[in-house]
Amino acid sequence: MTPSAAPRPGGPQGQGSGSGPGSGPAPDPAEGKTARVARQARKQVLLRLDPQVYDALARWAGEELRSANAQIEFLLRRALSESGRLPGGAAPIPPRGRPRSAPDP
Repeated sequence: MTPSAAPRPGGPQGQGSGSGPGSGPAPDPAEGKTARVARQARKQVLLRLDPQVYDALARWAGEELRSANAQIEFLLRRALSESGRLPGGAAPIPPRGRPRSAPDP
């Protein structure tokens, strides 16, 4: 087996160690079950883009205060919705920013 064909940690997709289920920090008990389920169900996808397309996307994302990844998801969801192909059971986009702290009792 050549070095370039050697299996990578994390499985055949080469996602690296620490990207599988249960590999993050322990879930916060105060966090809702739906947030945990939505976070665990998210898929990782390798996307190859023309550098100029990525630069334009990154600028657009910056103007809307989103990451490039969030902008791609936003655009894909909008395109799926407009074409009537967005699944009804698709989880909503996670809220932006830091999670709110629990109110003091």
